[in-house]
Amino acid sequence: MKILVVGGGGREHALCWKLAQSENVSEVICAPGNGGIDTHARCVAVAAEDVDGQVALAKSEQVDLVVVGPEAPLVAGLADRLDEAGIPVFGPSQKAAMLEGSKRFSKEFMERHGIPTARFTSHTDLEEALQEVARRNGPCVVKADGLAAGKGVLLCQTTDEANAAVHSILADKAFGAAGGELVIEDFLKGEEASILAICDGTDFVTLIAAQDHKAAYDGDQGPNTGGMGAYCPAPLVTDALRKKIIDEVIRPSVDGMAKDGTPFKGVLYAGLMIDGERLNVLEFNVRFGDPECQPLLTMLKSDLATVLLRAAKGQLAGTELEWHDGSAVCVVLAAGGYPGSYEKGDVISGLNEAATVPDVMVFHAGTQKDGDNIVTSGGRVLGVTGRGADFGDAREKTYRACDLISWNGMRMRRDIGHRAMK
Repeated sequence: MKILVVGGGGREHALCWKLAQSENVSEVICAPGNGGIDTHARCVAVAAEDVDGQVALAKSEQVDLVVVGPEAPLVAGLADRLDEAGIPVFGPSQKAAMLEGSKRFSKEFMERHGIPTARFTSHTDLEEALQEVARRNGPCVVKADGLAAGKGVLLCQTTDEANAAVHSILADKAFGAAGGELVIEDFLKGEEASILAICDGTDFVTLIAAQDHKAAYDGDQGPNTGGMGAYCPAPLVTDALRKKIIDEVIRPSVDGMAKDGTPFKGVLYAGLMIDGERLNVLEFNVRFGDPECQPLLTMLKSDLATVLLRAAKGQLAGTELEWHDGSAVCVVLAAGGYPGSYEKGDVISGLNEAATVPDVMVFHAGTQKDGDNIVTSGGRVLGVTGRGADFGDAREKTYRACDLISWNGMRMRRDIGHRAMK
């Protein structure tokens, strides 16, 4: 079959790489792609958010399946348009995608279906939001309601920090239209982990647990980013806890979406806060996480193309996933200044050398070609991902490859997986 992957980041590179390995796939197309994806797919210059362009491309190429990588085109209704055109699509409808498209929608959905999550209020009025901060008089979390590329969550330890966050979102429009409304919720303590489920509207199959690193700097310090690294499996999630997550979060979510008339087809990503036996959902995403996708697909032994086509067609029942033994670790190499302002166009060196490290794949995210060179074009530039016999082995290989790559201002976290190391 011929598959179109929508997007051009590290997640989409990992998807193209994995899908191209299938004996059932004749060609993978990626739109728009980036400076490294063309090794595994034919890239076509159609923006991910160009819904009309993506539908036209899928039709002209007569693809058998569209896999939508990023959240923005899903929230814009790309899956609905493809469905209307009779093209199988792996990704939720516009209404179902509101689980990620609106924090308030997501929180109200969880409240309605008894899914554990932090207490919250939502606000569009500045003064009302500030009054809520004053009432709480302590740590809280302030979130922009809409899509903010993983950066719209502000962890506030004090009332002053929370006031500043509210002003930043509602008054200063730091996140643009995504901040027309905000959510204020309880500050939860514990350790984070993520469980992703591939869903077909009724049935689902879960992936192994992963753990992301959102903070920009070592020691989980600094502002939130789209993710500076991830690893799997996360030892925090025991077999017993995994069953609890499925019973209390995944199954009620899939059933709840169907009950609400918006059956969920695609990846349901549950970001969790775990404190002993207690768990709460921090957020839902409606696509493979980035960078979680990179180590997860590195660990996946099953034919991804077959699984995603079954999900798109509502035929997932009885599907089981096979996994490699060991662990996988992804370290994001970022531009200096990210998640703030950063330079673009810096020449990347060492990619060929890094490719020689055994069991390591360098996934491109913010790159493009400039003549014979690969140059930076985004904040998160590369996702260096290694698989090993155990966590330590995977981590050593990954950082060995990272140290072979360089460009002006490049930086990375040196402590990815620090919780697993303990």
